[in-house]
Amino acid sequence: MLTIGEFSRLTHLSVRTLRRYHEGDLLEPAVVDETSGYRYYAIEQIPTAQVINRLRELDVPLGDVQRILRSPDPGVRATLIADHLQRLEAELDRTRAAVASLRRLLRPDPAPIKVELRAEPARTVAAVAAVVDEGEVEAWFAGAMAELEVAVGDAVTGPPGGTYDNSLFEQGRGHALVYLPTAAPPRTGRVHAATLPAAELAVATHVGEHDGIEVTYGELGTWVVKNAMSVAGPVREVYLVGPRDASDPAAWRTEIGWPVFRVT
Repeated sequence: MLTIGEFSRLTHLSVRTLRRYHEGDLLEPAVVDETSGYRYYAIEQIPTAQVINRLRELDVPLGDVQRILRSPDPGVRATLIADHLQRLEAELDRTRAAVASLRRLLRPDPAPIKVELRAEPARTVAAVAAVVDEGEVEAWFAGAMAELEVAVGDAVTGPPGGTYDNSLFEQGRGHALVYLPTAAPPRTGRVHAATLPAAELAVATHVGEHDGIEVTYGELGTWVVKNAMSVAGPVREVYLVGPRDASDPAAWRTEIGWPVFRVT
């Protein structure tokens, strides 16, 4: 048996950490002296202690650490770890996008945004629409777009797009519609024909990952205000180049179109 101090030296875990692992039911000593309360560990517990430490370094929640250690099924353990790694990767992606947005916002002399006024005619598209919460848009979009791609197949005639009501941004819940252009929109499942009305659009292109798009929105909105225009309807996005077209986020291009009219 090893004293807690000896076990600490062998595992490079502090005595305080080992006590915390014991109190959290993560790593119980092999023996606890009933009289003195001293903790003693077995040599066979060294790998377990190291696994716990690595999991905690990855910020795996204590409950998940317990399930990983207690599960006899290697597949279950692997799934729990993989799920957490996916969450870490998603957080890392969000952090990278936030850093990119901050760098863009903090540029001393930002280049002026290029805005085009464009008259868009009415057109009919294959669409999926719903009222969604702001935090659910990404998951809903992925499912709706996958359904559209299956329904439309090779009959698509242009890049995908979407329209988003102002209430989605202002109240955190609103109507969203994603679409694929096609000459003959099918009707199957949630997919149906929808008409995008004719509109005068102020259009700017966002370059890169979608997570940083709010900066481009702000710049486009500033241009609209400075040019004495007002927003006249739900914002439109067209995904000219996206993850399906290019693996490098630097190549992604999203057109933002605000329906506008001139204030007199």
